[in-house]
Amino acid sequence: MRAILVTKDEGYRADLAEVDEAQLPEGDITVRIEYSTLNYKDSLALTGASPIVRSFPMIPGIDFAGIVETSGSGDYSPGDRVVLNGWGVGEVHWGGFAEKARVRSEWLVSLPGSLTTRQAMAIGTAGYTSMLCVLRLEKLGVLPDAGEILVTGAAGGVGSVAVSILASRGYTVVASTGRPEEAGYLERLGAAEIIERSELSQPGRVLGKERWAGVVDTVGSHTLANACAATRRDGVVAACGLAQGSDLPLSVFPFIRRAVTLAGVDSVYCSRPQRLLAWDRLAEELDPAHLDLMTSEIGLEEVIAAAPEQLAGRIRGRVVVNMGR
Repeated sequence: MRAILVTKDEGYRADLAEVDEAQLPEGDITVRIEYSTLNYKDSLALTGASPIVRSFPMIPGIDFAGIVETSGSGDYSPGDRVVLNGWGVGEVHWGGFAEKARVRSEWLVSLPGSLTTRQAMAIGTAGYTSMLCVLRLEKLGVLPDAGEILVTGAAGGVGSVAVSILASRGYTVVASTGRPEEAGYLERLGAAEIIERSELSQPGRVLGKERWAGVVDTVGSHTLANACAATRRDGVVAACGLAQGSDLPLSVFPFIRRAVTLAGVDSVYCSRPQRLLAWDRLAEELDPAHLDLMTSEIGLEEVIAAAPEQLAGRIRGRVVVNMGR
C-alpha cells in the first residue's frame, strides 16, 4: 500500500513509500482509508518542527475516514463507514496518511448518515475540535445573546469551522487573522467583523477593556493572554491551539477580578460521549456550502510539500487528502 513514512535513521525525513500491509500495527479493525486531512499537528510531524512523532518509523496523519475492511469487533462490520480522530494515531500508532490503517475499535466513531467520508475529512480533527470548543462555551453558559465571540487564527482549519458554526447558531463572531486578504472569505462564513492579528499578538495589559463574551483561541501565547484580558465578566475562553506558541504570559487578574473561565479543549483523548455528540452536531449544523468554501483537496503525493506551506500560514481552511487521487 502507498503511505507516507517518517523515519529518523539518517536524519528526520518523510517520504512517500510502498509499505507492506503485514507491517500494520495491532488492532481489531482494518479500515480502507478513503480520505484523510492535513492538520497543523500533521504538518509539525511531517517537517519535524515539533516532536509530535514519538515512535519510528511512523505513518503520520491524526485522522481519517473510510470503510471497515475486516473486523474483530462486534461493534463494526465490513462495509461500515467510520471516522477516527486522535488517540495518538499518527504519533505513536500508524495513522491516516496511508491507503489502510489497523486500529482499535474503541477509537472509531460510526459516521453520521448524512455525511460522506469526504465531508467527514473536510471537517476533520480541526472541525471536530471547533465543535468541542462550541460545546464548552455552551456548557459554561455563553449563549448567542451573550455578546461578541472572538475566534483567533480564524482563516485556519479550526478557526474557519468555528466561525461557520458559531455564526450559524446566531453568535456575533469577530474573526482575528493575520491575512487581511481573507476578509471576504471569513465574512462569507459568517464573521460580523474582521480584526488584524497584530491587535492581539503583542504583549498587552494584564486587564483590558471588557469586550468578549467568549473566545475560541487556536493560537496561544500573547494572543490568548490578550483575549483573556479583554474577556467580559463571567466570560469563557476555550483554548485549543498553540500556533503562536505554547507559553502563556498572562496575569491572574481576568480570573480573580472578572471571574473569567479559561477552558482547555483536548480533542485527542476526548471521551466517547463527547465525540459522538460533537459529530452528531457537526452533521446537523455545519453548512455544506461553507464546508465546500473552506476545503481544498490534494493527493497523498502532495502532502509532504503542503506541510511547510501550512506551518507558514499560507493555506486557507481545510485540506482534504484523497487516497484515490
